[in-house]
Amino acid sequence: MATLLDFRRRIRSVKNTQQITRAMKFVAAARLRRAQEAAIAARPYANELSRLLRSIMARIDEPEHPLLAKRPEERILAIVLTGERGLAGAFNTNILRKAHEFLRERRDKKLSLVPVGKKGRDSLRRAGFQFAAEYVNVLAKVEFSTAREIAGLVSDLYVKDEIDAVYLIFSEFKTVMTANLKIDKLLPVEPEQAQRSSAEKATGQPEEKNSGQPESQVDYIYEQPVEKLLAALLPKYIEAQVLRAMLESSAAEYAARMAAMESATRNAGEVIQALTLHMNKVRQAAITKEIIEIVSGASHGA
Repeated sequence: MATLLDFRRRIRSVKNTQQITRAMKFVAAARLRRAQEAAIAARPYANELSRLLRSIMARIDEPEHPLLAKRPEERILAIVLTGERGLAGAFNTNILRKAHEFLRERRDKKLSLVPVGKKGRDSLRRAGFQFAAEYVNVLAKVEFSTAREIAGLVSDLYVKDEIDAVYLIFSEFKTVMTANLKIDKLLPVEPEQAQRSSAEKATGQPEEKNSGQPESQVDYIYEQPVEKLLAALLPKYIEAQVLRAMLESSAAEYAARMAAMESATRNAGEVIQALTLHMNKVRQAAITKEIIEIVSGASHGA
């Protein structure tokens, strides 16, 4: 049976763990604020750039560009964005489960991956997947140079006809308590309707409709030839989409870690309360036993 000293040691250990989880929650909350602001600020630019690009594509009867070339999807590259560290609840597990489902559905194709994040890199490496490149320790502080490098890599592979399609698999930040797992088709760039259909097919769920003005009603006035604008905007579009996914994933990871550490802190408090109650019962039983022994000894002495 555990002694009072064992209970005190156990309570002290849980209190130390509680202090650590509380500190990690505060750190995640502070970093979440900055990551959330960056993710939300990146959305309007990425959305409007996508709208503008598809408006240009709609004005050209048969747009010609290496990044628009459509081929049968026999060689697929997936960019999988996960966290750099654990202690974030089911954040990494959910993304990797989604990635494995996506890859399992296409196991008859030639698959290659670009993991972004240490947890995804380690898990996918153990699963035996082939990497085109890997990026770790880049989501704690997302930089545009990294997004540009990833976008340049996949664009070069696509232009060289080494891959037929590129997908982004990441967790989009919604609220502190919820995230949205997404599979977005990055290449080839498709018209809005085709993009929505491919997203619904990949996720198995209907894609949320844009609440803004329909693309068919957008009427931009261009000073330069639309073909020239298309060639200039396509690389920027790829970079913007990769950067947005990185920012969304970073914010979602911090939100998941903050929620997980808050839950761990609360659970530690409940454990401390239960241990303290049990310790008090044991101590009360020991005191009662000593009183009974003293009374019994006094009775025999009398």
